[in-house]
Amino acid sequence: MTERRKTAVIIGAGPAGLTAALELLRKTDVHPIVVEASDTVGGISRTVNFNGYRMDIGGHRFFSKSDWVMDWWQQILPLERSVAASGEPITISYQNRSREFSPLERVGAETEDPDRVMLLRNRLSRIYFLRKFFDYPIKLNLRTVANLGPLRCVRATFSYARASLFPRNPERSLEDFLINRFGRELYRTFFKSYTEKVWGVPCAQISAEWGAQRIKGLSLTKAVLHALRRSVTTAPASARRETETSLVERFLYPRLGPGQLWEAVADLVRQRGGEIRLRHTVERVSVDDGRVNSIGMRDTRNGAAVSMSADYVISTMPVKDLVASFNPPAPAGVRRVAEALPYRDFITVGVIATRMKGQSTRRSREPATMLPDNWIYIQEPDVRLGRLQIFNNWSPALVPDPAKVWLGLEYFCQQGDDLWRLSDPQMQALAIRELAQIDLVDPGDVVAATVIRVPKAYPAYFGAYAEFEVIRSHVDAIANLFLVGRNGMHRYNNQDHSMLTAKTAVDNIGSGRLDKRNIWDINVDGEYHEQKAN
Repeated sequence: MTERRKTAVIIGAGPAGLTAALELLRKTDVHPIVVEASDTVGGISRTVNFNGYRMDIGGHRFFSKSDWVMDWWQQILPLERSVAASGEPITISYQNRSREFSPLERVGAETEDPDRVMLLRNRLSRIYFLRKFFDYPIKLNLRTVANLGPLRCVRATFSYARASLFPRNPERSLEDFLINRFGRELYRTFFKSYTEKVWGVPCAQISAEWGAQRIKGLSLTKAVLHALRRSVTTAPASARRETETSLVERFLYPRLGPGQLWEAVADLVRQRGGEIRLRHTVERVSVDDGRVNSIGMRDTRNGAAVSMSADYVISTMPVKDLVASFNPPAPAGVRRVAEALPYRDFITVGVIATRMKGQSTRRSREPATMLPDNWIYIQEPDVRLGRLQIFNNWSPALVPDPAKVWLGLEYFCQQGDDLWRLSDPQMQALAIRELAQIDLVDPGDVVAATVIRVPKAYPAYFGAYAEFEVIRSHVDAIANLFLVGRNGMHRYNNQDHSMLTAKTAVDNIGSGRLDKRNIWDINVDGEYHEQKAN
């Protein structure tokens, strides 16, 4: 009698869920069934198409310190021929070091679709404050000094010296974390307003853990060392992995946006026999004797209830919703923390314009001159706008008319607040008005606009998050349930971290490991724990 093939139900078709599905098919005999509430794959890493203009929601640099991740991406989309042709290692530059990676051998290169490639892109992100541009990460150069003015420079010098001599210890909040690394004056100038737009609460109420994961070892001292190193020589190969991710100056990028890669992964999952069921919303996770035995869901296309047994469950759905779906219910203390977990929601307004303010008018089809940034952090406190993307600079293929400027205005909000309640036309009007207010685009040059809303985009590190261990202890005790990804772990992971949590969960399933600590160990400090195994 043939032994029944085991099944893994994977909740969510974002980077973590799709990575888990493909790795299960590559490494195990477990059959993956991916269930996704929306009508597309990629999660927040999807690409939105608006009349041929492709939008990258949130901006996704394809870079990792993990060779496994870099190779995995190239197996899906090879590096563009013009860069990879030599076969020589490629150097990705950093603000304080560099790193090499090797292009994988291109298979069937002569018949490849020229659009199905990774581009090698330069990164530029700056801070916009006082209607002026500042380098990010902060650089101590004449332009920064001139933009700040002598009085702010003196205050910044003394406040940094004070923070260095008398650091806040312990670091209880993100405010403590940033002041210790930059001093109070630079914290107020370059970080406070933007960060509080993102999270909607004062930095003093946000856990320092957010800084440890997202900013890592970045500091003013490292910015100075970077400037010195670049003026002398390139760091030796032995130092390549020691840089901070926030300082990457070049990165890979799918020609048609991040969703292109995840759509290709979904195709591979289907080709290898895996299943992806879109528009299926999980409503019930039945737990018995310390194991999940079935998943109840709703097919939103026809309203039909669907029940599915599972040998393993890999969840990327928000922890808040996962705990609420447990049957029988989780203990009262676990439910209380889960119900109060905070999230920040996200609105992107895509704006097509003929030019940016101050630029000369261009004839149709002639490339538009524009700011060179991938994105700009808007530190100005007089607007709600948090960050501005220029999609032309991510990939020219995202913009069908090179004479147009394709912008993404990012607003951070809470479901039900005043921003979230604005209608799409009202949201578009606000975005265009604020572009004019900060002197970047003339409203008369706007051609069209669209609005994309993303609920639970950012798991937040304040409020009930302080008690998250209560949830983790309960869920980790469910032997066949694995939490991975950003929302699955309520951790502000980059997509490479999310992929590595999925890989580790699959490795655990393959080896029969019940301890989940190696999943939680990913992205908890300045070095990637998974490097130790590479």
